[in-house]
Amino acid sequence: MSDAPSLTELYPFAAIVSSEHLTAPDTWPLSELEYGMITAHNCFSRWLIRCMQAAGYADFSPLDVLVLHNVNHRNRHKRPVDICFLLHIEDQHTVNYSLKKLVKGGLVERQKRGKEIFYSTTEAGKEACSRYREIREKCLASAYRSLDKDGSEISEAAGLLRLMSGLYDQASRAASSF
Repeated sequence: MSDAPSLTELYPFAAIVSSEHLTAPDTWPLSELEYGMITAHNCFSRWLIRCMQAAGYADFSPLDVLVLHNVNHRNRHKRPVDICFLLHIEDQHTVNYSLKKLVKGGLVERQKRGKEIFYSTTEAGKEACSRYREIREKCLASAYRSLDKDGSEISEAAGLLRLMSGLYDQASRAASSF
């Protein structure tokens, strides 16, 4: 068991909802979660951009950074469809655009095999990921370690987010039938 304070002890604030007009008393926690996801998404996007800038690579969007790290993951060649699947991105055009930017920036290279194109990180891309990791360690991981020693709350939150993403995914399919 960790001696780290719980999230409610760290943030004893009043509940905040994203859109009160969309919620009912029994779904208030859902709106609280939505507001948390909105702010977390925006903060995470800002972090991706700033960390990449600190690593020496400006002018990349959050998606560009995510695609770079995904291409670099496990040092395996990847197709755009694989990247979309792993990042849960529906519009492959956005990933293709990011890949083009990363190729132009010298961080990713493409290789045609038959009819398919595979992407991998260049040495410069691997170095960018390594530098990103160093900055992540100094700026984020070191602060995280002071919050939660065993990581159980973070793992539970990650599991809840995966569960909720399934609910939102199913709801989006249902909404498209209206």
